[in-house]
Amino acid sequence: MKQNTLMLLMLLFLSCGNTIDEDDLTLLNGYWEITEVQFMNGGKKEYKISPAVDYIQLENLKGYRKKVNPKFDGSFETSDDAEPFVIQRDGALFLMNYKNNLSEWKETLIDVSENSFSVKNAEGTLYIYKRFEPINIEP
Repeated sequence: MKQNTLMLLMLLFLSCGNTIDEDDLTLLNGYWEITEVQFMNGGKKEYKISPAVDYIQLENLKGYRKKVNPKFDGSFETSDDAEPFVIQRDGALFLMNYKNNLSEWKETLIDVSENSFSVKNAEGTLYIYKRFEPINIEP
């Protein structure tokens, strides 16, 4: 009986997903390239290369996200457009709350590490990103 209980507890522990600490949120700062989108119907779309990457700046649970276009010299082309967001804790989850003049939406932070992160939107679509590594081509 003890052995079954121990096995059940171990299985429960292993089945729990990664938990995100508030200290991990600073890992979101930087440039990110989308790699995959997984849809609720089981479909997915993989991105081999993307002409735009996301730049995220976060401080004290407030930040912004903007699209930038990498250039071959290692710099970025950007505009003044940015999506401000606030991160809110909801139990063990962290929600990224976006709001602009036209709409508002939330994404749930699923995983974050030094080299990747993923978020899920209200429709259940999962977006997976990897840290962008610039290509510097010198003439």
